[in-house]
Amino acid sequence: MKRRAKTILAAALAVAATSAAAFIALPASAETATVTVANSWNTGYQAEVTVSNDSSTALSTWKVELVMPAGTTVGQAWNSTMSVSGSTYTFTPAGWNATIPANAATSFGFIANGTGRPTSCLVNGKACTGTVTPTSSPTRSPHVPPSPSVSPSVSPSASVPPSSPPAGSTPVAINGQLKVCGNFLCNQFGKPIQLRGMSTHGLQWFADCYNGTSLDALAKDWNADLFRISMYVQEGGYETNPAGFTSQVNNLVDLAEARGMYALIDFHILNPGDPAYNLERAKTFFAQVSARNAAKKNVIYEIANEPNGVSWAQIKNYAEQVIPVIRANDPDAVVIVGSRGWSSLGVSEGSNSSEMISNPVNASNIMYAFHFYAASHKDNYRAEVERAAASLPLFVTEFGTVTYTGDGAVDAASTNTWLDLLDRLKISYANWTFSDASEGSGALKPGTCGGSTYAGTGVLTESGTLMRSRIRTPDNFPTA
Repeated sequence: MKRRAKTILAAALAVAATSAAAFIALPASAETATVTVANSWNTGYQAEVTVSNDSSTALSTWKVELVMPAGTTVGQAWNSTMSVSGSTYTFTPAGWNATIPANAATSFGFIANGTGRPTSCLVNGKACTGTVTPTSSPTRSPHVPPSPSVSPSVSPSASVPPSSPPAGSTPVAINGQLKVCGNFLCNQFGKPIQLRGMSTHGLQWFADCYNGTSLDALAKDWNADLFRISMYVQEGGYETNPAGFTSQVNNLVDLAEARGMYALIDFHILNPGDPAYNLERAKTFFAQVSARNAAKKNVIYEIANEPNGVSWAQIKNYAEQVIPVIRANDPDAVVIVGSRGWSSLGVSEGSNSSEMISNPVNASNIMYAFHFYAASHKDNYRAEVERAAASLPLFVTEFGTVTYTGDGAVDAASTNTWLDLLDRLKISYANWTFSDASEGSGALKPGTCGGSTYAGTGVLTESGTLMRSRIRTPDNFPTA
């Protein structure tokens, strides 16, 4: 149930300093550069570069120059500013990561098109010593969380893309274990993808809407990729029966998995808006669901639905306490962090995504949530999403076709404008809600969940009809 304004999403960064093809070190007490091939496939690879300051004084800026061999180019970089001259690629700070304190480091990453490794390197104009050590085949690197002394940047988990498409045609069968690469959600082939699906309403109110028949309709009639499981913490939710709600969430994860859909587990805080209020509950809940579902490839964790009335620093502090609990059991899953102002990137509280870009969560393989309601949040919110998406991996874990209250008339024009933008930017989304709630955002007509028919348009509201028509268009997930 939506009560206040919401919006835009945010972004996140954090590179894992994993092993695999590394090179280069300067003499002691100077800058050093290390390049790690974290993820490779038949036509390219992802690399992370760590610039370290081994001296006793702060380094005010840095520049890394890499020469790529013929046939290999750099198509995308993050946490740095990239320029190109012939085969030489120059990387300088993104701004917030220019200064490297004494005995500390910062990292950035890039995607290479082609399999050739860099043939030479300069760090701040000085020749790097050592030689490049390429890998001859894809290598799986262990998950290593970034050290607190390392400035975080975006990194995917280190699973290796298979060389040929997998068997099966469901979203999970095709895409496998997801990861964050650059500013995108990527599949097991290292290719950016967009997931499209629906969110439940509060499980305490609409449990009868979620069963094998309704999820069959969502997976096979709607062709949905994603099922968001919205577990309220207050308002008659988790805090009243932790064991019962945890079991309910796990059962819905299984139902989604059996139908080849991704399951987004939403720890739905709303009132109060300070996530710290539920910190211990979050640790308990995520310890249990991550241990139980660690072997599954279809699980994504959303650790704080809509923080509000608190600073980004407070949200970040909460995230940096909850994420390690998940990582202890499930090191590979994508984790989504809510943003300030009802997950609006701060816009609904008069701020913007700059505070997140300059002070990201210190963890790897994470994204930032953005929420909007199409009849209330329009051009200024869309402009902020477009701006933020250039720096941060965003995931629209919730949006509505109506006003921020979750009710009112459907604004089809604004909804389609939003969805066109998300499609263009490859930002995944879940619509509020796949339920028969008597409110404008409900996709099913009131009374539907008391019956046995969920497929087709006869059971759908105006909002449901619009969303089904958008979601059921082909995904065209890239596999090579």
